[in-house]
Amino acid sequence: MSKSKDFEGIQITAFETQLRFSVLAVSGALFYNACMKIKPKAPFVPVERHDTVRKEIIAALEGRTLSAKEISGEVRISEKEVYDHLEHIRLTMTEKGRRLIINPAECGKCGFVFKKRERLKKPGRCPVCRAETIHEPLFSVE
Repeated sequence: MSKSKDFEGIQITAFETQLRFSVLAVSGALFYNACMKIKPKAPFVPVERHDTVRKEIIAALEGRTLSAKEISGEVRISEKEVYDHLEHIRLTMTEKGRRLIINPAECGKCGFVFKKRERLKKPGRCPVCRAETIHEPLFSVE
């Protein structure tokens, strides 16, 4: 073993030095957390559901016409997740003999209707007038 430092007249190795500094660092971190009263984060608890999210979306759309933002508020999921679920609902509803009806997005400035758009999300801007005031597409189940 190679002796590296003379600490108060005692020869210690590099490993012992490193070990002492790591113990001091850990104890210092624990002391800091105790002084600052840092509370540990509570674990994430998901919302309790009785139906699947897609069944809840279909139930919300039956007999009503809603935007993705309104659906996300009712079902309590993000708007991005709503679009993913609506895409799947559109494909599976045709197999069951029902349909997802999509009223396309419309430009608020010139009135351009996005009829041929395959994506369900609202577009960023109008291709005709370049306005960004686009009304969201609306969805319903028939």
